[in-house]
Amino acid sequence: MDELHNAGRRRILVNTGGLLALSGLGGMARADSAGEKHFKPEDVKPLPEYTDWKHAESMIVHSPNTIELKRDAFGNSVLTPTDRLFVRNNLSPPSAEIVKDPDAWSLEVSGVKNPRSFTVAELKTLGVEALPMVLQCSGNGRAWFPHNPSGTQWTVGAAGCVIFTGVPVKAVLEAVGGMEEGMVYMTSTGGEEIPEGLDPDSVKVERSVPAEAMEHAILAWELNGEPLQLAHGGPLRIVIPGYTGVNSIKYVKQLAFTKEQSSARIQQNSYRFSPVGVSGTPEHDSIWEMPVKSWITAPLDTDGSIKAGRVQITGVAMGGMTAAKSVEVSTDGGKRWHEAKFVGPDLGPYAWRQFVYSADLPAGRYELASRATNDDGDTQPAERAENNRGYINNGWQDHMVTVTVA
Repeated sequence: MDELHNAGRRRILVNTGGLLALSGLGGMARADSAGEKHFKPEDVKPLPEYTDWKHAESMIVHSPNTIELKRDAFGNSVLTPTDRLFVRNNLSPPSAEIVKDPDAWSLEVSGVKNPRSFTVAELKTLGVEALPMVLQCSGNGRAWFPHNPSGTQWTVGAAGCVIFTGVPVKAVLEAVGGMEEGMVYMTSTGGEEIPEGLDPDSVKVERSVPAEAMEHAILAWELNGEPLQLAHGGPLRIVIPGYTGVNSIKYVKQLAFTKEQSSARIQQNSYRFSPVGVSGTPEHDSIWEMPVKSWITAPLDTDGSIKAGRVQITGVAMGGMTAAKSVEVSTDGGKRWHEAKFVGPDLGPYAWRQFVYSADLPAGRYELASRATNDDGDTQPAERAENNRGYINNGWQDHMVTVTVA
């Protein structure tokens, strides 16, 4: 199996400060096919201390390390405000002390002709790039898999469109003379503490991606115009656009170009596209690239306020590895489709686009769905691609919402 071509992604597709100003940034109940269940005040869990600056009313706290944005809280800006961006940590984050002097954080670079370490302050002298992109957890949409896969039961809120700022990995490579010959992967290691007595491979957050992924990757120290917070990987995070969030390692301490994939469990066994009931192994495709995807953000059947007449149906659409080219909306569960229009700024191929479709809806019950197509010609499928851990759900049927118009 030639894993570098990420056959799992193909199977999913077949089977199933100026940018900020421009864009206007200023226990989960399982969901069913009719949309999310709604929360009562007593269901709300408090935000953990390291995220207590977030907009609590917009967030769903699954656990201290898994926090989702509510579907009705995406708002009308193409960018997701940082205080509404989801949180997903595979381990508890390091001490907040590490972000008090972010320029002192050190990164070791190896598998290159002139291995060395860089402080963040030194990285800032090599170049700066702003990267608008979708950050999305691999398990976003897991709540709809019928076999109840283990893991956080995300619906749509483990995703956001943000701007990371940092140094291109290509500039760092140039500063160290380039990769050594024969390197196939780019391997990033997080700086979380490993408890004594444990095999580091069993717990460390270390991911390998094809080396060509470095073409657009950056080492980021800023998010949406502010220093990168601990909750999102500060003081330094590698960011790989088009790839799922687990590959954009937080608190990155080591960047290595390697001949083999990481031996860490999170690489060898977790985040693998394995059949239902089968644990992941290196024989299964790794969860790397994101496919084309979209979902409706409004209107939602939250308070019975949808009135008959002209209704604005809005949502977000992403292309995955290429730009979102078009999006269609259905009001009858996918029987008929209508072209929607993009609104707001186009921030590049890795960012999502907002869309709107104006529909005249008499009183009644409607199934609202969207499906996107990207520049590669891939169209969002109707059904999810079944897999053991509930990864990469881009089926439009699951993401449909049912609303009642009065």
